[in-house]
Amino acid sequence: MQKNVGTADRIVRIVLAALIAALLATKVVTGTIAVILAIAAVILLFTGFIGWCGLYTVFGINTKTCCGNSPEGKEDSCCCCGHEEEPKEMK
Repeated sequence: MQKNVGTADRIVRIVLAALIAALLATKVVTGTIAVILAIAAVILLFTGFIGWCGLYTVFGINTKTCCGNSPEGKEDSCCCCGHEEEPKEMK
């Protein structure tokens, strides 16, 4: 399973999950909508922590950037070199 969720995307997912949890904890949202939001929050939190989203895979989306040092030399591919989201050195 290759990571396809970038750092900014992961932060947004975790913050949204926390906001939804706060709404649920304070009972601002109740009923069926609360259950749906709770499920969405769990999914957002899970995908935010593991860095992989199944829907991104289905739709071919990848918000994770590569450092450009992969053996293939492709900037838009996920890193194969072991580095994660490091800026490419200026030449």
